[in-house]
Amino acid sequence: MAPTSDEYLSQAHALLKRVPLVDGHNDFPYMIRGWFGNNFELFHPGIHNMPIGQTDLTRLRKGLIGGQFWSAFIPIPKTNDTLGKLECLMKTLQQIDTIHLMIENFSDHFGAVKSSKDIETIFKSGRIASLIGVEGLHQIADSTSVLRLFHKLGVRYITLCHDDDNRYADSSNGKSTNGGLSSYGLDIIREMNRIGMIVDLSHTTTETQKQVLSVSEAPVIFSHSSCPRNVTDEILDLLKTNNGLIMICFLPDLVSTNGVQGAMIDQVIDHIIYAGRRIGFEHVGIGSDFDGMLEGPKDLDDVSKYPKLVEKLFERGLSEDVVAQTLGGNVIRVLGEVEAVSRELKGHVPVLSDPIEEVWTSEQKDILTRMGTLRSSRGSGTNLAL
Repeated sequence: MAPTSDEYLSQAHALLKRVPLVDGHNDFPYMIRGWFGNNFELFHPGIHNMPIGQTDLTRLRKGLIGGQFWSAFIPIPKTNDTLGKLECLMKTLQQIDTIHLMIENFSDHFGAVKSSKDIETIFKSGRIASLIGVEGLHQIADSTSVLRLFHKLGVRYITLCHDDDNRYADSSNGKSTNGGLSSYGLDIIREMNRIGMIVDLSHTTTETQKQVLSVSEAPVIFSHSSCPRNVTDEILDLLKTNNGLIMICFLPDLVSTNGVQGAMIDQVIDHIIYAGRRIGFEHVGIGSDFDGMLEGPKDLDDVSKYPKLVEKLFERGLSEDVVAQTLGGNVIRVLGEVEAVSRELKGHVPVLSDPIEEVWTSEQKDILTRMGTLRSSRGSGTNLAL
């Protein structure tokens, strides 16, 4: 006799206590910024019972989540001038700071991840392993220095673009300005590979995806996408070759042709099963996009419902090993492989530097050179008149 729903749910709870579910995308930090203005005195009670959205500590604990990529999302600036870019960068840093403050203020519940090995350690300590994702290269102010500093601040993936094209890549909602990746985009992929930053292809065009998958030396991810959303069968097949990962999102408009009213948990399962059967479940993960939507699918409307998701995967006949892999094992593997590629590339690939404006004129450089020569001659005892 087949197990009952209650038995599958009990099995789901047991698995989630044993292995970490690592979600690829949650906009909770943006809710903290918008609702509390980053005021953590106001936020302290709110983290347990948020008055809005789909995430708070009470529901996270009920959902038994083991790890989370928190999104440091800031919208595309209204102007593309220097001031607009710098304002976007400032807000991004504030958003990253929000995530750090959340982890520090609630250190009994969250732990900051610096490497793939930290996820399991933090999970076993009873805390939520916390990583950061940045949702668009518009947030780096056209600076590879900023890209590298983001990595030092704990950012582990960057989405190439959001809802419009930028100087690096084309958005699925844009005008295909670059024909996929621009020359800047090609360079930025190489630098992301070099420093160990995961390339995220959610929100990009098919042409962008093809080009990235042909040049990236490290596995890439779709942090919150579906089949098809912007991930065609052809791209799924290329993703398998890349050893990358599609993390299935729960956004109703992307899982159902009937939108919020028609979206149900079973349709999310359909997307997971489809991708898994197409390219192997070792290339499938979970990327909810909670708090990036007003309402989730039926029976999957907030972070407390992950056990129900796992129950449904068991009902569809997936083994515990496959489910564990899909929930978190795959994204941990990808992060580890990205780190390994970085270690290899840092030995022989040069840093991608920003263009720097001249600090000194040629006349000033000549003076500095002569003064340096004079100092050297004095140190050696040589009498050299300039």
